Amino acid sequence: MKEIDEIKRDKNKWVQDCLNKRPIKEAKSVSGFDLDVVYTPADLDDFDYKRDLGFPGEYPYTRGVYSSMYRSSPWTMRQYAGFGTAEETNERYKYLLKEGNTGLSVAFDLATQMGFDSDDPMVEEEVGRVGVAVDTVKDMETIFHGMPLDKITTSFTINGVAPIILAMYVVVAEKQGVPLEKIGGTLQNDILKEYIARGTWLFPPGPSLRLVTDIIEYCTRNLPRFNPISICGAHLRGAGANPVQEGAYTLSNAITYVNYAMKRGLDVDSFAPRLSFLFANREEFFEEIAKMRAIRRLWARIMKERFGAKDPKSMMLRVFASGGAGIDLTKEQPETNIIRAAIGTLGVVLGGAQAIMTCPYDEAYAIPTENSERIALRTQQIIAYESGVTKVVDPLGGSYYVEFLTNRIEGEMKKMMADVEKKGGMVKLIESGYVQGEILKGAYEEEKKLISGEKAKVGVNMFRIEEEVREFELHQMSADTLKNQLEKLKEVKKKRNEQKVKSSLDRLRSVLKGDENTIPYIIDVVREYGTVGEITVVMKEVFGKFREPSIV
Repeated sequence: MKEIDEIKRDKNKWVQDCLNKRPIKEAKSVSGFDLDVVYTPADLDDFDYKRDLGFPGEYPYTRGVYSSMYRSSPWTMRQYAGFGTAEETNERYKYLLKEGNTGLSVAFDLATQMGFDSDDPMVEEEVGRVGVAVDTVKDMETIFHGMPLDKITTSFTINGVAPIILAMYVVVAEKQGVPLEKIGGTLQNDILKEYIARGTWLFPPGPSLRLVTDIIEYCTRNLPRFNPISICGAHLRGAGANPVQEGAYTLSNAITYVNYAMKRGLDVDSFAPRLSFLFANREEFFEEIAKMRAIRRLWARIMKERFGAKDPKSMMLRVFASGGAGIDLTKEQPETNIIRAAIGTLGVVLGGAQAIMTCPYDEAYAIPTENSERIALRTQQIIAYESGVTKVVDPLGGSYYVEFLTNRIEGEMKKMMADVEKKGGMVKLIESGYVQGEILKGAYEEEKKLISGEKAKVGVNMFRIEEEVREFELHQMSADTLKNQLEKLKEVKKKRNEQKVKSSLDRLRSVLKGDENTIPYIIDVVREYGTVGEITVVMKEVFGKFREPSIV
């Protein structure tokens, strides 16, 4: 204690000396708290190594969920890809695997995400544009042609129609002769953040949470290697949330899902080891690293102390992270995005992620090209094999600054989560628009700072150059994408047994009105080549619509 008091006095004297020599600018974290110019042991109030830090692979997992981390093997390199038709996407995936990608991550077009078929006039401009078009299981078969599902793992960024996409993956595995217990991957399936940040919800929160829970239950009982949900903070961050909000709201969403699964009768240790998370790494390098460490420690404590988890795997927060969030990429001087992505990727590595996607530098313009995807993948590979940061587990552990940030962020997240519960929980606050409004305020303030120059953005509000007109390789969408997709869908409908499709849809409609798990019945429709749109229409008939709250 005497030593700490001496350090505090010495620090105050040092800061005063600095001020006398040269003025020190004030600094704030992205989350809004003041930052000192230097940190010492005196800034770690009530810090206990064993309780708060410990060793990697041991509770509370601050330093990583696995003991050897990247010393044993690098993270899964999972570039996000998908565009146009299933054939084009299959070709891109094979290219990425050849270049060293170690996991696949599927991007779906907006029509698929919103539950429309490609032949719906409402969505013809969106078919294949921001992801791959998927109408029936035939498309899913084509996407994974030549890629045995027991040899790869696949992540699906899909939410509103997540039950349908899961059903398609199961049917493809059946057609390939792969036992369900051998297929691995992750379904995003985080519907609450869709109401908050992205908008690809289809039904009211109640029925949507039932479908989420159906998936968790089905995967727990049938797909032991498959992650039934990836609770996603990255999209909250992209919508304007600061690091504290990202962590607090994401974990509050996760608590909601755990509660629903346990009310279904599932033991927490039967499904919690398969929960996964997705977080962004944005502009503040150290704060984002500390955020991931704080979230990991807080989640371990929540699972152990609140839910009574006994299995250590239930307490491990496993992360798929975005290295260099796409929201931070600029159209101005686009090559500078390569540097942003490299710094972001290094950040999620130092933060302890298990799988990483690095944003290609041209994402501010269009779907990435093969060249930009390769550069993004090479960024991960250089960090993994050349930088040396993987030789030691949690090399920043014990840094006064990093540990201060970790403690402070965890404390602020706990306060915010307590406030959420006091106000009635995430579902109530989402239905009222409260959470959306809080994040919208942050987005507004961030934009003001960019415009005023208070927040620096190289090439945007500082070090600008007059962009010269030059050749710039961009992905070009095929003019025949819509035509080809419509022809394929027409052919599938022509060959399928319409009576079997109708019967399976009728059975699904009946189950939707009760409380039986819907997934086996959705799988039945998919086997008969029922479409995404046809299944969604039946669900809308039963579940109704959600009226989005007005936010001013």
